Amino acid sequence: MAGHFEATPGGGAAVALDEVEISILRSLAVQLLELIGPGDTPADGEDPLAALFAEGPSKPPSDPALARLFPDAYGGPDGPAPEGRSEEELRELSAEFRRFTENDLRSRKREDALAVVRTLDALSPDGGGAAVLTLTADECRSWLGSLNDLRLTIGTRLDVSDEDEGEDGSLYRLPDSDPRKPMVMAYLWLGALQETLVETLMP
Repeated sequence: MAGHFEATPGGGAAVALDEVEISILRSLAVQLLELIGPGDTPADGEDPLAALFAEGPSKPPSDPALARLFPDAYGGPDGPAPEGRSEEELRELSAEFRRFTENDLRSRKREDALAVVRTLDALSPDGGGAAVLTLTADECRSWLGSLNDLRLTIGTRLDVSDEDEGEDGSLYRLPDSDPRKPMVMAYLWLGALQETLVETLMP
C-alpha cells in the first residue's frame, strides 16, 4: 500500500488506489460512521430548527474510542487546564461546553466520513483493479478529518503511544503471528496517507 497523495491544480489532491485499498478504506469509514452514530433527525411534525438548537450530552462517552474523538474541552489528556481551577470546576466547564458543541462536532465527523464513502463509491477501477481518486479542496478537508478520526479510533483500540509509532517503535516489530498486525498495518498506512495529504495542502 505505497500509494500517496499528490497535489492537483485548484488545491485538490489525487492518489492511486487498488481494489483492496478501496475496500479497506470504505469499510473503515463505514465502521467509523457506525461508531459515531446516525445522529438526531427531526420527528414528524417537529420543527427542524428546534433540532439545530437541541442540547447535547454533558458527560463524555463511555467508549474509549468515542471519548478520544470527543474529549473534554478542559483538563484531561487532550484539553487545557486553566490555572486556579479545581477539578470539579473543570468538569463543570467541560460538561457545559460539551452540551452545546458535541452534536455539531458529531455531525461534522459524520459528514466527513460520508464524504469518504461517497468519493470511494464514485471510483471506477480499471481492468487491473486500480483507480485514481481525485479530490477537490473541500473533499481534501473532509478526508483529512476522517483519516485523523480513523487513526485516533484505531490507535485507541490498539493502545498506541507516541513511542510505539517511532521508526524504532514496537509497531514496526510486531511478528506476523500477532493478531493486531493487520490493524497495525492499516493504522500505519492511514498515517502515511494523512501525511502526504497534508503535504499537498501546504503552500
